[in-house]
Amino acid sequence: MSDLSAREFVADFYESFTRDALGEEDAVGVVDRYYTPDVEQVADGVTLDRDRLIAHLRPIRKNVISCTYDVHEAIRTADRLAARFTIHAEMRRGRTISTEIYLFGELAPDGRIRRTTQSTRDVSAS
Repeated sequence: MSDLSAREFVADFYESFTRDALGEEDAVGVVDRYYTPDVEQVADGVTLDRDRLIAHLRPIRKNVISCTYDVHEAIRTADRLAARFTIHAEMRRGRTISTEIYLFGELAPDGRIRRTTQSTRDVSAS
C-alpha cells in the first residue's frame, strides 16, 4: 500500500486516469495501466469488463475536455476501497456535468482496480 491517504489515492487515481484517457495514448495501454485484465466495473447495474471499458473511452475522448474530482470521503485498506466523490466533466459543447459517485472496490496488490461497484447520481446545476 502506498503512503497516500485514501482520499489522495482516489483523487490521484482518477485525475491520472482521466489525463491519460483524454490523451493521445492508445486506450488499451491506458486501461491496462489502471485496471487489471479481469476488471469488472458495475455502475448503476451496467457491467463493464476490460473490452467494454476500453470501448467506453472512445465517447469520453470525443465528448469530454477535462474533469476535476472532489473526493468527499474515502477509506482504503491494502485491497479494498470505498469512496464518495464528485466528478465535474467539462464537455465539448460547453456544458459541465457533475456526477456524485459512491464506489466500493477491490484493488490488486499493485494498486490497479480489479472490481468496483458504483452508484451514481447527477448533481449538475440545473
